[in-house]
Amino acid sequence: MSLTEVTLAIEIGGTHTSFGLVDVKGNSFVESRIPTKPNESPESLFERLFNKFNKIYKEYSYKYKLQGIGIGAPGANYYNGTIDYSSNLNWCYVNIVEIVKKYYDLPTVITNDANAAALGEMKFGAAKGMKNFIQLTLDKGFGSGIVVDGNIVYGKDGFAGEIGHTIVEKNGRSCGCGRCGCLETYVSTSGLIRTFYELISQLNEVSVLKEFPPEEVTARLIYDAAKNGDKLANTTFEITGKILGEALANAVAYLDPEVIILSEGLAMAGDLLLTPTKINMEKNLLNIYKGKVEVLLSGLTKGNAAILGASALIWHEIQKMNK
Repeated sequence: MSLTEVTLAIEIGGTHTSFGLVDVKGNSFVESRIPTKPNESPESLFERLFNKFNKIYKEYSYKYKLQGIGIGAPGANYYNGTIDYSSNLNWCYVNIVEIVKKYYDLPTVITNDANAAALGEMKFGAAKGMKNFIQLTLDKGFGSGIVVDGNIVYGKDGFAGEIGHTIVEKNGRSCGCGRCGCLETYVSTSGLIRTFYELISQLNEVSVLKEFPPEEVTARLIYDAAKNGDKLANTTFEITGKILGEALANAVAYLDPEVIILSEGLAMAGDLLLTPTKINMEKNLLNIYKGKVEVLLSGLTKGNAAILGASALIWHEIQKMNK
């Protein structure tokens, strides 16, 4: 019986690190995870990860043949195989590929989590068959992966594509990057909450959320209130969609994509975010782009999108090597 070729996909997060085996069609097997423990060394993380993975893989080695390893992580540099800096992980310039090669001498690639997500959409999700698109992850931060002519745009140093750190409001909200007015501070789960509380101070509107202590209000609560007709919550999504739509009109002018895909976090609000985003993007597009660019939700399975993205990364590299 021939073995099924699979890749090991690893997604490093600030709280947990997930991994799984994924075949070339996007079928995911034997997924698991371990606590990241970001205050420990990366060597310690991978020692724990491979101790667990090896025990699992030993049970299934009669079925699967490992072809390569793909890793998605915040602050990752595709060119160098490193994590150059990640505030979530408390790591600064760590060669992740070198560490992994001590365990398996296989093709190994790392990129940031947003780029991995974009490749996941291209290989297994909403952008399947497309070669020009933008993928946005709208969670605690604002991640973006840009695909042009079928390849991720990395730029000279590996850091291209930071749409979330384009300035949309001069002297606006302070951002973790050290600047003010970045898109991420308005269009993210934390940005949504900030907008909501700005509206409370500006508008004399009734809202069920005023009953909650500020530290307990989450993006999910604002979503639930909006779905139930809370005017202040709905206005919060309208403003957020307006800011995102205007920013996307600019991104379209730079990149002329087929589609823009939204995933995670705020994207889970569906039409509450999509409708004002589409209206304001279309309103601000150059005439040559009007009616040509769709805004879609992710086509990846909720819950294992990160694993599929990391796997798509290494499958993409393997297929390039085999050409």
